Amino acid sequence: MKRRLTIQMKVTLWFTLLMVLLACVSLAFLFYVGGRTAREETQRQMTAMVQAAWQEIDFDGGTLDIDDDLEYFHSGVYLSVYDSGGIPLYGAVPREFDNSAAFADGQLRTLPGDGGQWYVYDAQQAIAGYGTVWIRSVAAAGQADSTILTLLRLALVVLPFFVLLAAVGGYVLARRAFRPVRRITQTAREISEGGDLSRRIALGEGRDEIYTLAAEFDRMFARLEEAFETEKQFTSDASHELRTPTAIIISQCEYALAHAETLEEAKAALAGVLIQTEKMAGLISQLLMLARADKSHKKLNLETVDLSELAAMVAEQQQENADARGIAIQTEIEPGLILKGDETMLMRMLINLMENGIKYGREDGWLRVTLKQQGAFICGSVQDNGPGIAPEHLDQVWKRFWQADPARGQSGAGLGLSMVKWIAEAHGGTVSVRSRQGEGTEFSFTLPCQAVPQV
Repeated sequence: MKRRLTIQMKVTLWFTLLMVLLACVSLAFLFYVGGRTAREETQRQMTAMVQAAWQEIDFDGGTLDIDDDLEYFHSGVYLSVYDSGGIPLYGAVPREFDNSAAFADGQLRTLPGDGGQWYVYDAQQAIAGYGTVWIRSVAAAGQADSTILTLLRLALVVLPFFVLLAAVGGYVLARRAFRPVRRITQTAREISEGGDLSRRIALGEGRDEIYTLAAEFDRMFARLEEAFETEKQFTSDASHELRTPTAIIISQCEYALAHAETLEEAKAALAGVLIQTEKMAGLISQLLMLARADKSHKKLNLETVDLSELAAMVAEQQQENADARGIAIQTEIEPGLILKGDETMLMRMLINLMENGIKYGREDGWLRVTLKQQGAFICGSVQDNGPGIAPEHLDQVWKRFWQADPARGQSGAGLGLSMVKWIAEAHGGTVSVRSRQGEGTEFSFTLPCQAVPQV
């Protein structure tokens, strides 16, 4: 099977190719600029030598005097002096150059010759008592090109080392840049193979995209760990809650089969079975509702609901349960509080809150139900004067299957308040709890008058 290049190797190759391309473009630019500069420097030197030569020529005593210090060859430039008829008086020209070319005063020309092109610059000047004198400077046009060729040979020697250096540097940079990616991959693989969701990438502080990605992965792992732990705890608690009524049902059935001799004894056993079956059915119904809520399968049946009437009706229905414990239900309900919501779910929320207050309130005490509008929200609360909840437990009351401390002394599956929280949030509201030990507990909720469902 053909092995594919890793992203790190691709980055290294692209970096190397980019550096080589950049080097080639830079060399081409340097060769162009260097060649042009060399040619311009040669031409400048030609004109400068001609201008300087006039200072070395003089007519004195009927003789044209040319100073012996006048150089006729310097830095590849030849210099020669002629009379008006073109007869050489001083200097030299290259052997390959055709010196029969006519003079052209003040013009810098390129003329062909043996061995290539030649730069030629001529200048004339009238010398008093002697006449016209010409000075010609000649230089090989390829002289500048030889410098460029030397640079090119040097570049061809240096370029392989530059490519190697670019490749090594690109590999080191890419390896260092992808080190966090390897760490992310390794951590994800270890979690996948070992199932340890408590592991984290923990790259530390950073501002680039990879550090941001790692931080998001860590947050995702944390949420996954919390979700799995919640699921495990949920399964364990549900099994525990269902085990007790199941054991009682089995025990009642075994007793009835072994010992019930009369119809009354059989009915008594069946009554016990019915009670436990109803308890299981209620628990299973709540578990199913919460499971669907978790997966956003539970859709709200939105309609116009008079929450004031609903709260008053639930309070009236719960009074019978409250009477069994000597608890008086007090209501302070503002009339005409209307919202868009699921009436069945809102009724379940109110029932759970009031049942919780009755169950954990003080015997012969009171339960106060309040409902009023504040701005765009409907605010409600259910307050009891029971033993209260310890401060360290206040954050736990909304969790599924959480049971109050033994001092509150009542049984239950611990699903009621978690359902209250879900129903309120599904309607775009919030819930809160306040409690002082020995004085009582108050559960509060807020719902928008025009509720926006969250599921």
